[in-house]
Amino acid sequence: MDIMQRLEELARRSYNNSQYLFTDFLSMAELSQYYEHERELSYSCPVLYGGCEAAERRMIRFGSGELLGYEQDFPITALRIRPVQDKFAEELNHRDYLGALMNLGIKREMLGDIFIKDKSALVFCKDSIAGFVPANLTRVRHTSVIVEETEDFDDFSEPEKQEKMIQVSSARIDAVISRVYNLSRQEALALFLSGLVYLNGRSVSENAKQLRTDDIVSVRGRGKFEFGGEINTSKKGKLNCRVRLYV
Repeated sequence: MDIMQRLEELARRSYNNSQYLFTDFLSMAELSQYYEHERELSYSCPVLYGGCEAAERRMIRFGSGELLGYEQDFPITALRIRPVQDKFAEELNHRDYLGALMNLGIKREMLGDIFIKDKSALVFCKDSIAGFVPANLTRVRHTSVIVEETEDFDDFSEPEKQEKMIQVSSARIDAVISRVYNLSRQEALALFLSGLVYLNGRSVSENAKQLRTDDIVSVRGRGKFEFGGEINTSKKGKLNCRVRLYV
C-alpha cells in the first residue's frame, strides 16, 4: 500500500468511526505527497506534529476535538541520550545515534527527528517504544550512554544557525542554492531533477521559484538554510542577501 492509500484509509476510518488515528513518523518525501493531496483529506481535520515546531519528520493525526468532542495528544515521547561520563564521550553525529537505535531493531518510521547538542542528543519516538529504548540502548559507537524521558528540551529543539552573506543575480531558489553550497547551476539543477529540494517542507521542482524572506530550504545530503531576504543591491546590480544555515 503506497503512502496516499494509507493516508486515505486512515482519514476515512477516523471520520467514519469517530476516532483519532495517527500515522507513523513520515519523511519529508512522504509529507510532500500528503501536501499535494491535502485538500482531499481535509474533511478528517488532519494535523501535523513531530514533537516540536522545528521537527521535519512528523506524524499526521486524523480527527479533531470539534468533530469528536474530546482531545487526544500525539503518541510522541522525547528521549534524552547522554553519556555516562562526559570526559570519555566521543563526538557523535546524527548517523551514529540513528544507527545505534536501528541496530536495536527499531524501524525508521518509529523515530522522529534527532537533535544533537554538545555530547547529548534528543530523539522523538512513538510512545510504544519509549520504554524499550532506555532499557536497551546502552552504547552509541564506543560511548556508554543513559537514555531518559524528558519534557525539557527547548535547548535542543531550537537549532543553531550560522549567518552567511551571499551575492546572487536574483532570489531564484536555484541561484541561492548554488551560492550557499558552492555549486554550478547545472549541479543545482540536478538536485531539483532528483527530487532532493524542499521548500518549507514541500518538495519543489520549479528551480526558478523566487524565495521570500524566512523561507526554509532543505537540500537532502547538503543541509538546510533559512533565506533572510535581500539587504541591498551592489553597484553591478547583484543582490546582497542574508541566509542562515542550520548547523
